[in-house]
Formats: sequence, structure tokens, C-alpha cells
Amino acid sequence: MWASKTEQKMPESFNRRRLLGFGAFAAAGLAAPGLLRAQVTMVQPSQGHHHNVAGFSAQRWQDHFQHLRKGAILCDLTSRVLHFWSEDEQTYLVYPSSVPRDEEHTQRGYTEIVLKRRNPTWIPTPTMRAADPTLPESIPPGPDNPMGSRALNLGWQYYRIHGIDNLDKIGRPASSGCVGLFNPNVEELFELVQVGTQVRFL
Repeated sequence: MWASKTEQKMPESFNRRRLLGFGAFAAAGLAAPGLLRAQVTMVQPSQGHHHNVAGFSAQRWQDHFQHLRKGAILCDLTSRVLHFWSEDEQTYLVYPSSVPRDEEHTQRGYTEIVLKRRNPTWIPTPTMRAADPTLPESIPPGPDNPMGSRALNLGWQYYRIHGIDNLDKIGRPASSGCVGLFNPNVEELFELVQVGTQVRFL
């Protein structure tokens, strides 16, 4: 498995904790009764950047979806985190994410995963090429690929949940509409979701 140079040097502040280990969540009673495994991935902001990867609260899937058939993903663009619930309600994961850089590139509402791609090739959208004609026609899989190691295509054209080529993007408005995750996180999510998993951008 390839990894970007930045990912090979994961900061020491990067850690994985059980959600139930956070006293604030437990005290607030935010964890669902049937929750058996919940995992939070967090990373401290880089110096000079104003990330927002810790200012979030646990969510209830019932507040966003009518059912959990094929699981559900909530992309909270304000808190800059992605929530995932499995169909059997046994798994609830929360990952910090990058988000669209402005409202012009932001889509909100409901869609679903329509395609799963391992080691995707990145192709700039027509809008990207219009804004920067110097962009390459495509970038093959590898550490310099802006889509990272996995991509989940959504029902909206050109919108994806995918990995990243730069750790510093996480927790920041940094994309042209997509939601980015650390490559290890998107690889884990990739194995849990399926075509048809419902997605909400909030």
C-alpha cells in the first residue's frame, strides 16, 4: 500500500480513542444504547492553521435518516467531521474531514454512494480546468493523487468522499466540493459501506 510522504510521518498528536471513553459524551447521554463500538479519530491543528476537528458532538442517526438500510453517512460541513452508522447499529465512527472551501462549491442534502474505487485516478472537473488550464488531464494512483487511496463516488456529479494527498487539509475548507479523509480512515470506511449507502451533507 502506497502512502504519501506526509502520511508516512503521521504526527504524534494523531490518536484513536473510543467514543465511550470521552466523559463528556457519556455524561451527556449522547451515545446510543445499542452502541457497541464507536471510534473517534482526531488530529491537532498544524501551527498557523485554524482547524476545527474537535468542535463537534455525537449525532443520532434518527435525526438525519429514516432508516439504516445499507448504513448511513453524515458529512457535517460545519463541524468538519464525518459520521458513519452501520446497518445493524453496532458501529458508529466519527472522522475529521476536509470540507468545500466556499459556498459556491458546497452541496447540501441527501444522496448515496454510487461507486467505490480503490486507488482512483484523479481527473480535474471542467470547472477546475476552466479556473486553472495548467492542471494535468489526470493524475494516476499514488502518493501525489489528490483523491488518496480510496474514493466513494456520490450521486451528485463530481462529488466524492475520498482520501487526501496532504494531511494539512483535514479540518479545513480545502476542496472543490468533496469531503476528504485521512487515507487510513477512508480505507476503513471503504470496507464498511456499499453502493447504496445513504449520505447526507449538512
